[in-house]
Amino acid sequence: MESQKDRVKLNVGGKKFETTATTLESAGRNSFFGAMFDENWNLHSDGSITEHFIDRNPNYFGVLLDLLRTGELYIPPKIDKKHLYREALYYGIEDHLRLAKWGPFDGNRLRLAESITGPTVRKAHKIRASPNSWCCVVRDNMVNVYNWMLEEQPTITTRDYRRVNDVCWVDSDNIAVSSSDKYLASGGIGLFSASTGELKYNFEVKDEDQLKDYTADALGVSSDYKLFSSCTECTNKKNGIGVWDQVTGKQTDFLPYWPDSKATKFQWLHGTNCLMVASCHLRSKCSINLFDFRENTVALSWSDATYQRMYRDAIAIEERNSICIVDSNENLGFMDLRSTTSSIEWRSSTRDNTFNRYPKLAFQEGQLFSLFCDTISVYCGSNWVPTSQLQQSCGGCIRDFSIGGDRLFALHGSEDIFDVWETPRP
Repeated sequence: MESQKDRVKLNVGGKKFETTATTLESAGRNSFFGAMFDENWNLHSDGSITEHFIDRNPNYFGVLLDLLRTGELYIPPKIDKKHLYREALYYGIEDHLRLAKWGPFDGNRLRLAESITGPTVRKAHKIRASPNSWCCVVRDNMVNVYNWMLEEQPTITTRDYRRVNDVCWVDSDNIAVSSSDKYLASGGIGLFSASTGELKYNFEVKDEDQLKDYTADALGVSSDYKLFSSCTECTNKKNGIGVWDQVTGKQTDFLPYWPDSKATKFQWLHGTNCLMVASCHLRSKCSINLFDFRENTVALSWSDATYQRMYRDAIAIEERNSICIVDSNENLGFMDLRSTTSSIEWRSSTRDNTFNRYPKLAFQEGQLFSLFCDTISVYCGSNWVPTSQLQQSCGGCIRDFSIGGDRLFALHGSEDIFDVWETPRP
């Protein structure tokens, strides 16, 4: 039984509610209700029950209060879901709402929650998920951003309507965008607000303190606020890797990149403070390099000049000390991060040598994901045994997919549709 001192009275939009301080405190210190227990706003310092007024809609507040009381979400038929989500955002309890709506990410239990149709046809070519379950879709010169309620935010548009080459979530609030004109003669990198689409600043490319005209392509970020981009000089096609401070926008380094082809993927390895740089092009030599920023050296370097395989993607799995690589027939290869020989152990797929232009890899919560045609396969265990498949009959071949927060987003190639996969609550 709660004590008199623990009881709290609230007047929300003219409707009175009575609850306990314990229930409101469960919202968390960073929530609206957490602020009510700050020393500057003590709800019950004298032991009496004081009524506090909140100028919001009481119908939505009642649903959210029940969520805090029980941990379960029940939405009455007359309640608009998206308006309820916005109210949860106002009170700072959107995490509670997400947890009540779906469980922790598990590739073997994912279920299709929704399919979103874009504004165009056959133009979307990249999708990226954010750490807080938002996503963005690249369509030619535009980046369409969707919040965790799957509402479209203001569109990000590149300067001079240049084609977008890559996008990267710097954090939950900002997106880096690389672009170039249709002749790949010039390009740039901009940092944009995810919620407003506003350009915050452009990243300039300098080599030996000289401002250079580069096209920017693949992007990546580190845990210590660095932004990386694959850069190709417009005049002599020299490849390099630009490094910027995400906070200030200032370039901090430029690394010459010796492989013949430009880098196609960056991945920061948090445990070793290294950057994996992969070049996986359809009909050119594949290379993987590991740059150690503590020693300013190359910790691992591998390349395949035999052209016997068409390598398409690579991903480092730090907890297994390995790098996984996939070819156009969905054969998976594994390389030991600690090995100096850098040999690859291949595991053949069951695809009967079916060719696919868009194989892709991802790793989340100890599970490996591999995209092939219209199917995303999930691999688990020490031997990477296939345990489940994600497949949607509508939309055709999957061109790209991305995992962020507690969601998987899959972008279809033949139609401008992306699927949202979530893990149901146990």
